[in-house]
Amino acid sequence: MPPATKQKKTARLSNAEKSSFFARREAAKVLHSVLVGDARRQAVASIKSLVFKPSVRNKKATFALVCQTLKSLPYIKEILKSSDILNSKWKKQEALMYLITYDILFGQSVALVGDAEKFLLRKKDALLSALAQILVRNRVKNVQDLMALQPDVSKPRYVRVNTLKLSTEAASDELGKHYKVHKDDLVPDLLVLPPGTDLHDHHLVKNGSVLLQGKASSMVAVALDPRPGWEVLDACSAPGNKTVHLAALMRGEGKIIACEQNKERVKLLEYTIKQAGATNVEVLHEDFLTLSPVDPSYSKVRGILVDPSCSGSGTAVDRLDHLLPSYQPGHVDPGEIHRLTKLAAFQKMALEHALSFPGVERVVYSTCSIHQIENEDVINSVLPLAISQGFELGTPFPQWTRRGLPVIEQSKHLLRADPVEDKEGFFIALFVRSIHQSEPHQQKEIGSCHNPAVPCKISERKVKTINKSRLRSSCFFPRMSLRMSRILLNPYFDVVNKKVE
Repeated sequence: MPPATKQKKTARLSNAEKSSFFARREAAKVLHSVLVGDARRQAVASIKSLVFKPSVRNKKATFALVCQTLKSLPYIKEILKSSDILNSKWKKQEALMYLITYDILFGQSVALVGDAEKFLLRKKDALLSALAQILVRNRVKNVQDLMALQPDVSKPRYVRVNTLKLSTEAASDELGKHYKVHKDDLVPDLLVLPPGTDLHDHHLVKNGSVLLQGKASSMVAVALDPRPGWEVLDACSAPGNKTVHLAALMRGEGKIIACEQNKERVKLLEYTIKQAGATNVEVLHEDFLTLSPVDPSYSKVRGILVDPSCSGSGTAVDRLDHLLPSYQPGHVDPGEIHRLTKLAAFQKMALEHALSFPGVERVVYSTCSIHQIENEDVINSVLPLAISQGFELGTPFPQWTRRGLPVIEQSKHLLRADPVEDKEGFFIALFVRSIHQSEPHQQKEIGSCHNPAVPCKISERKVKTINKSRLRSSCFFPRMSLRMSRILLNPYFDVVNKKVE
């Protein structure tokens, strides 16, 4: 059909029909990219990032159509196969055919607006017949009951209030004008809104008063429990959500040294800090592993946060990976095992380096991974060094029931969040120094944001003082450049360098 004729026919469509027509074409491009990458087991951008590209005009409709089609894809494939509809001609437009089939059987009505739509509407009876067989086999009466068989992975929208700019109460009141809002029962500055709440364009998000941050991710800085006036080191800072959370917990007092060695990610980190109004953060464009623990510049550091690059396997729900045809909970491909081994080697180096700073009192290690090799195994491998430096494992958020896997003796001190049950996969370990040079940490509850209702147990052993000059003269800290470690571990960081917060 000549382009001019196509434009005339499109011009005669209603606005709703035009919107549906273009949304399907845009959704087809996204769906094709996702399915091709998944079939080849190659990492591609998440569905969200593909949909929210500037080139996609109707983002909301496109995103909904892609997600709903993926949820129904096993049924759609079976229906098209049993109906023998996808011949060689339409096989080339497979993604578009999936989307139109979804709209015909599960979604909205479809107008005769394009060749693909016309073709499938002529086959509607065959499609409905195949669907009826699926309903009978699953012993359900209608499409709604069939879709209800799918597991519910929706999760609340969590919003962390940036208390450097706005109080939690004021943020709750403002958001409560349009949404149902309640405070989280564990993280004091966290608000909970209904699943599906879209706040990306809300003025509180745009001006940095609130941040769209998950619950488990928001627990990390609270577990470190930095005090106002402290000096804290954030080892792998970008994009900076946890960094500015530390600043808020410290009430903008003291100093946070935010390390990031990647130039582009430094820009993102600086933007996050500026947006949050975190004036007590100093960005250090350096490899964390090149910092000397005995350098006088870091002698006052009392807390270190280590949130290194990881597999991101705990964020499958956020990435919508559970919608992909290849998704199998807990399954790890052989190639993935090799990559995880390399990642764990880097994570161990970063954590060991943090534990080597002589003045530090608390170190938090966190990942958004579900894998033992990145979590319990890393902790187990550094325990001898930690103990030799006077550290023991603390128990962040003791009322949180999901603890570490029982593969090490002290697993009860570790914290896990499950991607299905808790809607976010995360791991947190807290090291508390029972013997250190600086003043004792007076409060015996940490990880609580100074909230007695959220205690975190630590050892009650007396704190001893060590001569700093003796420690510096007697300790040698071997280290490898983070830049060098990444060179050795490439290409494994190509995929995971974008850390999720």
